[in-house]
Amino acid sequence: MRHFLTAALTTIALALPLGAAEMGEDGLHKTGWMRETFRDMSEDLADANAEGKRLMVIWEQRGCIYCKKMHEEVFPDPEIAALIEDNYFVVQMNLFGDIEITDFDGEVLSEKEMAMKWGVMFTPTMMFFPEEVPGGMSANKVTVAQMPGAFGKGTTKALLTWVKDHGYENGENFQKFLASQVNPQ
Repeated sequence: MRHFLTAALTTIALALPLGAAEMGEDGLHKTGWMRETFRDMSEDLADANAEGKRLMVIWEQRGCIYCKKMHEEVFPDPEIAALIEDNYFVVQMNLFGDIEITDFDGEVLSEKEMAMKWGVMFTPTMMFFPEEVPGGMSANKVTVAQMPGAFGKGTTKALLTWVKDHGYENGENFQKFLASQVNPQ
């Protein structure tokens, strides 16, 4: 019996994707680099800045097959995980959630209402923010980059690097940056 249990547990462990994120009670994937916050965008930005990191919001939903792909195939990659952990303050939002969010402009809405306000209609969607946000501006008006959808390791790593290095400030087009990473000259 003992050998059977050992074999069964080994089979189950091998069937799970390496580095797969845990599933939360809300049906969303949970990782060690996601932050539990009060979802006040100004406070989250201040906390990110205090740690020398960039604020990133990731929108997900229960049962999202593309979120699963990112959490099982892309985010566990050691280089991508290190890029996120070292450089980003990540807050997860639920596309259909009821938790209140306070936008940079002070408006308080539920997650599902804020998703509509910000134009988020696909999961996963990653939103990246500048270190400073002018008063009275809504989050969707100040993002420096937004990535709707599941992308492979190369595109995700390139985007995380491009945002971290402020590629958007010097007029560098992300697609050209991505091409230079995939096909270095």
